[in-house]
Amino acid sequence: MKKVSFFLLFLLLNVVTRSVAHAPDDFFAGKWEITVTGTPNGDAKLVAELVRKDGKLTGELVNAADSNQEKIPVTQLTESADKLSMAFTAQGYDVTLDLSKVDDDNLKGMLMNMFEAKAKRLK
Repeated sequence: MKKVSFFLLFLLLNVVTRSVAHAPDDFFAGKWEITVTGTPNGDAKLVAELVRKDGKLTGELVNAADSNQEKIPVTQLTESADKLSMAFTAQGYDVTLDLSKVDDDNLKGMLMNMFEAKAKRLK
């Protein structure tokens, strides 16, 4: 009886471990305040809201200074374990933003490979 109980416990733990190991990583999902420094118009702040729909990360941006402005949809978003790249159109220009994980609540990177960008998770 002990062998059967041990076998069932082992089987249950194995199933649970595999399901956790294959769950999608939602590190980037959530709200992020992005600060871009040194642009010709001064520093800019955006709030990105990223959500996972049908297994794919999507999102939109809004001007942090005026949340009543129209939301900017993210047209392309790619992610890896510690990097996030997004593309969107702002004021008629195609813009890219590449961010890398610094810690659990911070990202850093570049906007258009020209301007430094930092992001902080909003809780």
